[in-house]
Amino acid sequence: MIECASGLGATGATVIGTADIVVDESLAERCREPRCENYGLAKSCPPHVAGPAAFRKLLESFRQAIFFKIDVPSDVLFSSESCEVFQLLHEVASGIERSAVEMRFAGARAYAGGSCKAIFCDEHQGCLALSAEGQCRYPQYARPSMSGFGINVAKLFEAAGWEMNWVTHHPDSTATKMANVCGLVLIA
Repeated sequence: MIECASGLGATGATVIGTADIVVDESLAERCREPRCENYGLAKSCPPHVAGPAAFRKLLESFRQAIFFKIDVPSDVLFSSESCEVFQLLHEVASGIERSAVEMRFAGARAYAGGSCKAIFCDEHQGCLALSAEGQCRYPQYARPSMSGFGINVAKLFEAAGWEMNWVTHHPDSTATKMANVCGLVLIA
């Protein structure tokens, strides 16, 4: 699955134990306060996801996960190209999940950064999955946001042995030149 991740566009992927996945309620709370611009707009974001407590319970059923990252120039994350980066992120996550299922890890579950509403359905009025129709427009790609479950990304980077490139929107010479977006797939 590591090769699969690379083939799909990840610049790094590794297997981690689920004991290395730290869940922090305060991280999930940041979706609500200060309010994320995507809060409540998609089925894959709070308050429509089960949250940290349910994710902790889910982790009890798994022993391993694939953690992956995509390195991108930091200025891209603050440009019109950012949507394409996050689309790729969700496509990689869903691709690893699909590969895991094909390898008989039937319960594999993928999570990715960013709101699927902003990534895939920004031009649409609302999320169909939240409407009476109840069907996602992009079920093959859209995956729940890691933030809404309180997944501590910094701790995942530590567990992977990777340096995390924090990015801020300050165009100065000391700013990070590369940034990371990442995803997680529970596999076994």
